[in-house]
Amino acid sequence: MNKLLYYIWFPLIWLISLLPISFLYRISDLLYYPVSLAGYRKRVILDNLRRAFPQQSDEWRKNILKKFYRHFCDLFIETMKLQHISDKEIYNRITFSNTKILDDAAEEGKDVIAVLGHYGNWEWVPAINLHIRAQGYSVYRPLKNKSFDKYMIMLRSRFGSENVPMKKTLRLVAGLKKQNKRFVLGLIADQSPARSEIQYWTNFLTQPTPILLGPEKMAKMVNGRVVFFKVSKPKRGHYHIEVVPWNGDIENAEEFEITEWHVRQLEKCITERPELWLWSHKRWKYQNMYRGS
Repeated sequence: MNKLLYYIWFPLIWLISLLPISFLYRISDLLYYPVSLAGYRKRVILDNLRRAFPQQSDEWRKNILKKFYRHFCDLFIETMKLQHISDKEIYNRITFSNTKILDDAAEEGKDVIAVLGHYGNWEWVPAINLHIRAQGYSVYRPLKNKSFDKYMIMLRSRFGSENVPMKKTLRLVAGLKKQNKRFVLGLIADQSPARSEIQYWTNFLTQPTPILLGPEKMAKMVNGRVVFFKVSKPKRGHYHIEVVPWNGDIENAEEFEITEWHVRQLEKCITERPELWLWSHKRWKYQNMYRGS
């Protein structure tokens, strides 16, 4: 059944993605109404907003919910458009600053661990490969549906970025180091760890939250550079990524110091524009475990 759905979905999306993005945003405007009326994961989103912003009113949270739905619909069509968007158009629609930090690291023989969250449009971030010298890699969690997983890998590879499953990251990095090949490794760090993998808790958006330690461990392993991709959305259909460096000494960094740094970077972004974060997942499902620890 999953494969059948894929074979129905793929040609439809292929045709839709041929349309100009300006027209696709009209589809997004129409899509907003059924998403909003059906209340897509409304209870989860509002509960997450209540936990993260307890000082805000119900009216404020409902307003953020509406803005989130509009951004979510845009994100959907922007991801579809990846199939046919040109290098020139993506170059103009997602811009980058401070990429010299990444090029300087490559010249110095250093690799880069780049941390980001499910904020703005993370599916367009691999377009950074059009701006840097080192090879870009994106770490991902494979989808259960193999057909859709293959489709998403194809989209994420459009601009030369290579994709590596989370469980194979260490092997990849070890191989690249052995071959002395410079790389920028992108890690989305706001996913919830599996219950059995929880090693660290911090206060994130007012809530005790388990945090993945992968970026910090990887940074110490390669002894390279650590940066945070700070995403902003100047206007609809346009994003900007500022490469923010961590200026500490990796070798002598305290345990969890790098983790706390990138968590605070993301927290600040979310506080400034909450609607751009992916609120529709259960972010704080392990709190009973924390209280019992």
